[in-house]
Amino acid sequence: MKQIGEVVKPWLNRGKRMALAKEFEQIMQHPLLQAYIREHPEIPLSVYKHSVNALKQWLTEKENCQRCPGLDTCPNMMKGHFTKLVDELGYLEFRMQPCRKWKVQQEMFKVQSLIRSYHIPKDVLESSFETLDYDMGRIHAIDAAIDFCNQFANGKPKKGLYLYGPFGVGKSRIAGAIMNEIIQYKKSSYMVYLPDFMRDISDSIHENNLSEKVDFLKKVDVLILDDIGAEYLTPWKRDEILGAVLHYRYAERLPTVFTSNMSLDQLEEHLAYSSKGNADWMKAKRIMERIRHYVIPLAVNGPNRRESLSN
Repeated sequence: MKQIGEVVKPWLNRGKRMALAKEFEQIMQHPLLQAYIREHPEIPLSVYKHSVNALKQWLTEKENCQRCPGLDTCPNMMKGHFTKLVDELGYLEFRMQPCRKWKVQQEMFKVQSLIRSYHIPKDVLESSFETLDYDMGRIHAIDAAIDFCNQFANGKPKKGLYLYGPFGVGKSRIAGAIMNEIIQYKKSSYMVYLPDFMRDISDSIHENNLSEKVDFLKKVDVLILDDIGAEYLTPWKRDEILGAVLHYRYAERLPTVFTSNMSLDQLEEHLAYSSKGNADWMKAKRIMERIRHYVIPLAVNGPNRRESLSN
């Protein structure tokens, strides 16, 4: 006499086969898979039968993409990716493909990585030539800044810019617009508020990352030194930090943009006097040789925009 298991097992297997066949039929009737079948008439039915799990995963992710909740909450196996079916030796396997939103995000990250800043206000970092005020006191400087950026289309500018003028006339905003404009040429930039950078140099020595910070200033495609002349300088900071950075950039023909409340002559005097009050005109002239002959001086004038914003 047969044991009950021997009698029931064939029925269970048959029931399982029927359930799988029904599931396969439902999958094959799915509109998304029907569209795929029409696009790939060369794939035989047997391949689909051998690939039920891959088809289920593919359909799930296709449906997820149709009602995409956004990259942050993407429910797919790999965030920002979808599965692509590939016929491999009689089986449909899936390969992960990045979606359009993921590609846009990665491109945005690349753009953001081209811009670095040190203690620069947000409104300056977001400045653009489209949002600047083209008044008579600034139009010449803005035109020169646009020309500076355009030169990257065929290489790089031979000279940097020296934007100088009274407080609050928008020198930093013009420099910020340069930083955002050269992104289209895939050029990196670093905008540094020089007074804070020089003040924090001592901390960098203790943190053992001074050489890394200085090295980036040396090698970035476009360095923007904001408010030079307002920094507190020791002879060491002047000669070994500022002087070393400018000497390297001069040797490598890397353009530097400066903003300052001082003219070039006034800056030379500022660099000559150390924090102890001693004058070293030779050291100052040496640094100025790396500035004067490699920048276009541009006077920026007009009303104090900071005052108008505070009123």
